[in-house]
Amino acid sequence: MNAEHVMTRDVISIDPDATVLQAARLMLQHHISGLPVIDKDGNLVGVLSEGDFLRRRETKTERRRSRWLEFLMGPGRIAAEYSHSHGSKVSEVMTPEVQTVDEVTPIEDIVDLMERRRIKRVPVVCGGQVVGIVTRSNLMHAMVSLARVAQPAAKDDAAIRERLLAEIQKEQWAPAATANVVVHDGVVELWGVIVDERQREALKVAAENIPGVKAVIDHLVWIEPTTGLTIEPSDAALTH
Repeated sequence: MNAEHVMTRDVISIDPDATVLQAARLMLQHHISGLPVIDKDGNLVGVLSEGDFLRRRETKTERRRSRWLEFLMGPGRIAAEYSHSHGSKVSEVMTPEVQTVDEVTPIEDIVDLMERRRIKRVPVVCGGQVVGIVTRSNLMHAMVSLARVAQPAAKDDAAIRERLLAEIQKEQWAPAATANVVVHDGVVELWGVIVDERQREALKVAAENIPGVKAVIDHLVWIEPTTGLTIEPSDAALTH
């Protein structure tokens, strides 16, 4: 799945010469958290987000630092912060460095970009023009849509066990050598040894995600690798 499959095509944007107040009203009106900034020639020149309104003179939330810290930071950075908190035009407040993708960028790469850059939206550019935008909401919509396409349920207990063991084998976190699976009437029983309590939850999730599983019973024993302390489940934990 690529950007073109999940992006919003009707992009709401703002002109760099528009006022900050106009941008804020536009975002509130359309219930969006960010705007691409596009000039009169159709060029993407920046992006404006809710974060750009956090430190504003109108709400008296400008950054205030000690004289000593301001001296260490230097006048350039302090001046930039002043422009950002006091600027009345979008061009004075926006973030000019914009991360973009094209229509065929895989969503895996988009997610990686969002995580690395800590951003919530990525404009989609084709031929120098913005043709769409991918936001975190778009990715959530894609997740829900794909989840509706249910996998065929396993035909019998043996098929469920085979699928779960295959999933355990391919995951690096999974204790493939020390875990065992027993399936009876769609109920999965997890047996074996884990060395990290977080593996317990992950194994349950792996089992629950297999179509046809009715419940999961946890018999896993946790052996703490540093001390060798063995902790068995207080009782057989059943999840549906």
